Amino acid sequence: MRILFVGDIFGKPGREIARRAIPALIERESLDFVIANVENAAAGFGITGDIADAILSYGVDAMTTGNHVWDKKEVLDYIPRQPKLLRPANFPAGAPGRGSYLGRTRSGEPIGVVNVMGRIFMQPLEDPFAVVLKEIDALRAKARVIVVDFHAEATSEKVAMGWHLDGRVTGVFGTHTHVQTADDRILPKGTAYLTDAGMTGPHDSIIGVTTEIALTRFLTGMPAKFESATGPGRLNGVIVTADLATGRATSLQRLSLSTADVDTLAPQTAGR
Repeated sequence: MRILFVGDIFGKPGREIARRAIPALIERESLDFVIANVENAAAGFGITGDIADAILSYGVDAMTTGNHVWDKKEVLDYIPRQPKLLRPANFPAGAPGRGSYLGRTRSGEPIGVVNVMGRIFMQPLEDPFAVVLKEIDALRAKARVIVVDFHAEATSEKVAMGWHLDGRVTGVFGTHTHVQTADDRILPKGTAYLTDAGMTGPHDSIIGVTTEIALTRFLTGMPAKFESATGPGRLNGVIVTADLATGRATSLQRLSLSTADVDTLAPQTAGR
């Protein structure tokens, strides 16, 4: 099974490159399932139902989020109706939506997706290390292949989650910092791991925000309203190949595609 995990889609530039790149990658890389973190897809802050529906139309099969999931209030009515849009499973029980999803690949094979959020430098939610095991156990009877999005700030907490789940899931991929790390590896018991998948959005920015606005805040310490940067996007993510019989990862490929890179994908899919 071939799975694409797309790092945080940020604003219109992120949506645009995702729209162009994902269908081409599905065909070129023979992808069976696509997961994308979408918590910043609406102008860099939150997600709406209309934008979520558009992202699904690109070929995305499951969407994960994080601490910005509630930034657009429209999502409160949408998320209970759309099982493909997850929020971190360790939010309190009263939060709308769900933290895991049992999907099917294009050939009908089952796959589980779990979304949890860290607690270091983040809001104090339930213990993600305990909650994630409950979510995995609930999926295990139906799916051997399971991918976890761990939305967290601290690299130490993310690395700890990777080791915590080694041999229990197919992949653990971090999100939230918008900076792709270079520590992609398959852990000893067969779990693919990357501390942060990166950002799919405007990289000529400060993690997606207009450079001048974010820089002024650092230089002066004064509050400023953040705005999504414009300009061409870059798609960050990973492709993991899983053994269907065991659920273990057999290969892991990190992606960082510019708009020029995406242009080279299109001719290979044209006319098919």
